[in-house]
Amino acid sequence: MNRRSARPPTVLTFTANLLAETTLSFESIRLGKTQRATDASFQVGGKGINVVRMLQRTGRPGLALCFTGGPAGDQCKEWLSDAGIPFRAFPSRHPTRPGLVVRAPDMPETTFLGLDNPPDPDAIARAAAFLATPANRRRPLAISGSIPGWTDPAWQPFRSFLAARPRGSFLAVDTYGPPLEWFVSQRVNIVKINRREFDLLRPGREPIQRRLARAAAELEPRLWVVTDGPRPVWYAVRGDRPRRHCPPPTEEVSPTGSGDVFLAGLIEGLIHRQLALDAAIALAARWAAANAASPGIADFEMK
Repeated sequence: MNRRSARPPTVLTFTANLLAETTLSFESIRLGKTQRATDASFQVGGKGINVVRMLQRTGRPGLALCFTGGPAGDQCKEWLSDAGIPFRAFPSRHPTRPGLVVRAPDMPETTFLGLDNPPDPDAIARAAAFLATPANRRRPLAISGSIPGWTDPAWQPFRSFLAARPRGSFLAVDTYGPPLEWFVSQRVNIVKINRREFDLLRPGREPIQRRLARAAAELEPRLWVVTDGPRPVWYAVRGDRPRRHCPPPTEEVSPTGSGDVFLAGLIEGLIHRQLALDAAIALAARWAAANAASPGIADFEMK
């Protein structure tokens, strides 16, 4: 069967640190004064959620895996259901973290994040067992966002599943800190991180292309992609020299979620459209720029 005519695979995304996100809009901001919002809205924040939202725009199947707890977690599940976003929530005794986005014409959009709440061990074990089922273990998987408490023993079932994934199964990673340091020693198809995260992982005064070339040669991931907002995207495949792509110029409205839209574009280009790498990077950069030029996430006009 021609691979292009086959049913597209369901892409699984994994979000360990969901966000119950309220957005408040103001006519202006005066620090130290009581402020009255002119508009308020709620949505679920989470990098894996955003990836699935973008894949849905192109009709691709996806399933967002996440942890939910407390009243905020219930609100997140209700919102995801109402929005028609396919998800599987693993209940945790720890509450879902809150977040606040503040918008006003006289200041840049600002996001406030609540305290990280690692999921409890039972919830982690249930998530690992779900991923290890025959129906899921070969599905493309994207690890998206921070993973609180990653070095704790509670995450061992999840690490064991990831280390034992079947050869040939697709794994993309967009995380940072201790989880990223662990993943770069594993069989990973794509590491997609931003420039700040790359500089923390591979610090130095040398130009990024030299540090990126060494990372691609010395570490396990096959493809490295480093985004930097509206600035050039650097990427490298093991055994090849790093390349860069300049995103299309755009007037930024809200950059929130643009990195996740970029990852969805990479998945779309490489898995679904089977594009060459340069073309997939260009597609992802175009989507991310369009997302940054719109106030929402994954709701920009598709051209």
